[in-house]
Amino acid sequence: MPLSEQVRDERPPVDRAPAATEGGTLAESAVTTGRRQFISWTTLALMTTASVANLRPAPSMALYGLAAVFLYLLPAVVFLLPTALVSAELASGWTGGVYRWVSEGLSKPLGFLAVWCQFAMTIAYYPSLLAYVASTFAYIVDPSLADNGLYVALVIVVVYWSGVLISARGTKAVAGLSSIGLVIGTLLPGVVLVVLGLVFLGQGNPSAAPMDGGHVLPPWTGVASLVLIVGNFLSYAGMEMNGVHVASLREPGRQFPRAMGLATGLVLLIFILPALAVSWVMPGEDLSLTAGVMQAFQGFFDHFGVGWLTKVTGVLLVAAALGGMLTWLAGPSSGLLLVARQEGYLPPVLQKLNRNGVPRNILVAQGVLTTVIALLYAFLPDVSSAYWIFSVITTQIYLVVYLLMFAAVVRLRRLQPDRPRGFRVPAVRLVAGVGFAASLAAMCIGFVPPEQFGGQPLWRYLLIVGGGLLTIGFLAPLAFLAFRRPHWAAPDAD
Repeated sequence: MPLSEQVRDERPPVDRAPAATEGGTLAESAVTTGRRQFISWTTLALMTTASVANLRPAPSMALYGLAAVFLYLLPAVVFLLPTALVSAELASGWTGGVYRWVSEGLSKPLGFLAVWCQFAMTIAYYPSLLAYVASTFAYIVDPSLADNGLYVALVIVVVYWSGVLISARGTKAVAGLSSIGLVIGTLLPGVVLVVLGLVFLGQGNPSAAPMDGGHVLPPWTGVASLVLIVGNFLSYAGMEMNGVHVASLREPGRQFPRAMGLATGLVLLIFILPALAVSWVMPGEDLSLTAGVMQAFQGFFDHFGVGWLTKVTGVLLVAAALGGMLTWLAGPSSGLLLVARQEGYLPPVLQKLNRNGVPRNILVAQGVLTTVIALLYAFLPDVSSAYWIFSVITTQIYLVVYLLMFAAVVRLRRLQPDRPRGFRVPAVRLVAGVGFAASLAAMCIGFVPPEQFGGQPLWRYLLIVGGGLLTIGFLAPLAFLAFRRPHWAAPDAD
């Protein structure tokens, strides 16, 4: 997440090259030898789709069968679209990402809180991502390991630290390998899963989950039945990363809404169809939240007599997940480092780079916390419960970023109404208000234990989720702000 002009550049970005976004660099797509180059709205739509959609949430939604459609559409309307529109206005008026937006709209300490939460959510995100990797890899070696907490914890620790070592080398090949992994490990398996599901139903086989009109809405079992929606907010997180590309459109006011509409449709298809395909072949009571995709593939491949393809698919899914981890491993830490150097938010020991320009000490500190969290998989009674808990903690921390972003856009419209913007959100108070209310509601619902928690005591769930949000999301940045020293700032450091 490079934020190269986070603090010092106050110029409107309308007639200049776009800065690097959280998801990558625009040098190849937007600027050529200092001359501005435009991209099409369809290109922007595909870029946004690639940065958001993946197969990992499919098992959690497959539990609800046909109701997964509703569970995806609701957060798309109240969260996905407001996020995309608001981030486009902010990115087209202020370079530098969420720190710049929140700092100018609210305050610099809140700006630091926003960029910290963007970084800190990965502390809980990597254990949940790598738990998925561990369960998927188990289908390559021994499927019975998928629900073994000690095995999952060991894989998380080994794979994460291996990723740190690779990222510390600054190898350019990592980016290429990650891109290939996303294609062969997300798009290809997703298409295969849906096609196999349609053939399965076309042969007259009954669906494991009811597909009739009476199951369009999820069954109401109290507030706990809404908890699953919270996970979908995290599934859609990342739409703000491509908002900066609005400056590369010829007609932003007309083309950006069109791009976001197409991207939203594609993201929904990639999320919904594989989830339905999983529900067709895997009964909900047998479905693992971490290994559900592999369970579905194994079911389909065994049915069609090509069970050996399960291991091949597992390799592809692992490659995609690991590629995504490598892509994001140093990104958020680099963005945090740049802000910390310019404003002195972190002590010098955490600002040091290795010879390849990688913030090694931040990655090591992050790795220690990730290791501690990973070990909880060995002690919690159920891997699926642990996976869900860490997914919720990740969502809670990330939602803080969106709450600040929605508040900032409204205040910036009032404080700086004449600042040039490539795109303006129509009815910004309404759009931002809906996004803010949805994010706040999702955060509150996240404290309600889901059915997947397995009937464990409420205090334990609240202690883990609330403690994770409070400690990682708030107490840590407040401590850095409280102990901040003027000599920590090094804005001109190489």
